[in-house]
Amino acid sequence: MAVEIVTFGCRLNTYESEVMRREAETAGLGALKNGAVIFNTCAVTGEAVRQAKQSIRKARRDNPNARIIVTGCAAQTDPAAFTAMDEVDLVLGNEEKLKSNSYRALPDFGVNDTEKARVNEIMSVKETASHMVDAIEGRARAFVQVQNGCDHRCTFCIIPYGRGNSRSVPMGAVVEQVKRLAGNGYAEIVLTGVDMTSYGADLPGAPKLGRLVKTILRQVPDVRRLRLSSIDSIEADDDLLDAIATEPRLMPHLHLSLQAGDDMILKRMKRRHLRDDSIRFCEDVRKLRPDIVFGADIIAGFPTETEEMFENSLKIVEECGLTHLHVFPFSPREGTPAARMPQLSRTVIKERAARLRAAGEAAYRKHLGGLAGTRQRILIERDGLGRTEGFTLAAIAAGAPGEIVEATVTGHDGQRLIAAPLALQAA
Repeated sequence: MAVEIVTFGCRLNTYESEVMRREAETAGLGALKNGAVIFNTCAVTGEAVRQAKQSIRKARRDNPNARIIVTGCAAQTDPAAFTAMDEVDLVLGNEEKLKSNSYRALPDFGVNDTEKARVNEIMSVKETASHMVDAIEGRARAFVQVQNGCDHRCTFCIIPYGRGNSRSVPMGAVVEQVKRLAGNGYAEIVLTGVDMTSYGADLPGAPKLGRLVKTILRQVPDVRRLRLSSIDSIEADDDLLDAIATEPRLMPHLHLSLQAGDDMILKRMKRRHLRDDSIRFCEDVRKLRPDIVFGADIIAGFPTETEEMFENSLKIVEECGLTHLHVFPFSPREGTPAARMPQLSRTVIKERAARLRAAGEAAYRKHLGGLAGTRQRILIERDGLGRTEGFTLAAIAAGAPGEIVEATVTGHDGQRLIAAPLALQAA
C-alpha cells in the first residue's frame, strides 16, 4: 500500500513531501497492512494549524487502523500540541522527516509514549542536504529546493523557529538536480526556498541567487522554463536583475514578499524595505522586462494598523501593478512579538482582508483583459488547463500535462484566459 502524504503550505513543503514519500517507502512504511498517512504541516497562520488538526482527525475517522505521522513546521514549532492528539502515532521535526531512519526506527512501526515525538532543535542544523527527487507526483512542473531557513526575524513570523537559520544547497548539487529533472521530461523547473534571495551567503565565495540562475541556464540547456518562487525584492542582486532582462527561459513572473504598503507597519513588522522601495523595484524591473507579472503576499489587519495605514496597503496593489495577490488575514502566532502588540478585532481584520482580495481580483481581471489577442506559450498542467509564462491560468483544449502549447488568447471568463492552440510542442 502506497504511503499517503497530505501537504499543507508552501512549495518547499510540496518538494519535501516527495522526499518524505521516497524515504518512508524506502523504510518499508508502504508495507503496513493498514497503511500510513503522513501530514506535512504549515505554521504560517493559526488557520493553517487548525486545518491540519481537522484533517488529522478526519483521517483517523476514515482510517482507524492506519499509522498517522505528523511533521512539518507546525509540528516543529509546537510538537506538544500534536503529541497530545490521540489520533497521532508519531510526531517528527523538519530535519527528521527527510530521513528514512525516522520511519524505519519504529519497532513494527508502532510507538510508545516516550518516543511519540522526535523533534530536534532546528537552530542546531547547519546545512541543507541536496535531496534528489526524480519527479514531483501529479505535477507538470518540478520544484528544486535551493535554500532553507531564515536569518531574519519579522515580528509576525514563526517560520524561522520551524525551519532554522538560513542554509543554502551548494550550486553544483542544485545544477545536478535540475539536470535530472529536465532529463525526466519536465519543461518547467521552479526554484524554491524559505528566504530564497538570501541564497549563498553561507557558501564558499558567497554566490548570490542571480549567479545560481545564470549557472543553471548556462549548464542545463534542456531547461525550457525556469521559474522563481517568492523572493524578497530588497535582496535582489544585479545578476538576478540582468537574468530577468536577458534570459527568455527565466519566466517573467515574480512573487514578492511585500507584506504591507505602509511604512510604519513595515517597521513594526521589522521588514527591511519601505513602500517606495517596493514601488521602485516594480517600476525598474518592468523597464527591464515589460511583460513581467508581479504577485505579492500582503497581510491585512496587522496589530496597530489604522484605516489610513491599511489604505496604503490597498493602494500599493495598483502602484506596484500587482496581479496575483495572496492576502493573509493577520493571525497572531504565539511566541512572536506581533502577538504581544495591540490586536485589531477579527471583524476589522476580515473586512480589510475582503477589501484587499477585492482589489486583487479587480487587478487580476484587468490583467486578463489586457492579454486579449496576444500569443502565449502555455504549459499544460492537466487536461484543458495550463499556465502562461507569466503564470496566468488559461483554459485550452489541447495538449497533455507537461506539454507546451502555442496559443492565441481569445478572451477570458474572469477567472482564467480562454486560448486557442496554434501549435503543439512536446516537452
